[in-house]
Amino acid sequence: MKIRINEKPAVIEDNLTLGTVAERHKAGADVLILNGFPAPADTELNDGDELFLIRRGEVPTEEELEHLMAARHTPGVHAFLKQAVVGIAGVGGLGSAVAVSLARVGIGKLIIADFDVVEPSNLNRQQYFIDQIGRFKVDALAENLKRINPYVALKTHTVMLSADNIPDIFSECTIVVEAFDRADMKAMLVNTVLGSMPKTRVVAASGLAGYGPNNTISTRKVSQRLYLVGDSVSEAKPGSGLMAPRVGIAAAHQANQVVRLILGEEE
Repeated sequence: MKIRINEKPAVIEDNLTLGTVAERHKAGADVLILNGFPAPADTELNDGDELFLIRRGEVPTEEELEHLMAARHTPGVHAFLKQAVVGIAGVGGLGSAVAVSLARVGIGKLIIADFDVVEPSNLNRQQYFIDQIGRFKVDALAENLKRINPYVALKTHTVMLSADNIPDIFSECTIVVEAFDRADMKAMLVNTVLGSMPKTRVVAASGLAGYGPNNTISTRKVSQRLYLVGDSVSEAKPGSGLMAPRVGIAAAHQANQVVRLILGEEE
């Protein structure tokens, strides 16, 4: 009968158990998933079953992980994501969360740039850990992303971004995510990319402070190459700081817009 083992087709004899197939195909597997749920080793298999055989603590090979991610995204979608190169300008609350999302979907290459270090006040919303305080953000984030998906290519720049270096740093990118806190830096990044990089699109953000309504954060197409996420009014100020939930909503909007653009969804 025909089954699938770790997303690959296989043919086995009738009346075999999950444990028997696990020993044949991945000896030492101690987590046995049958059709999406953990199952005991003595479970008898049926035609069309899907098995995931896992050894605890083992990192899948690149080929295995590619098969698993392609199956989740569909092969055609995953192929486009795998070929993409995306830049992230600033890896604070927005940028670090965008990077995590894009690493999880299997973006082929991320180019991340930030000059800052991890501070205690960052931990209320940024994708870092307490033992990373004092490290450069791009180095700490690269470490975290490699733990999520070791096969995403990463290029890091510990640098203050400016109109002079942005075209060079993000020259490979078809999309750049603007993830700064300061309004002047946001404007500089957008103007530089749109003015100097004619084939590159920008996914920017404005208005995501506080704990206002979820649904006031939206994604708008501002111009042919500029998309803007946020409510455009909620700025950080006393009584309305930057907080993980709302920053996370905006970051998810940005990451999803990047995926949509890679897949040809322009509107």
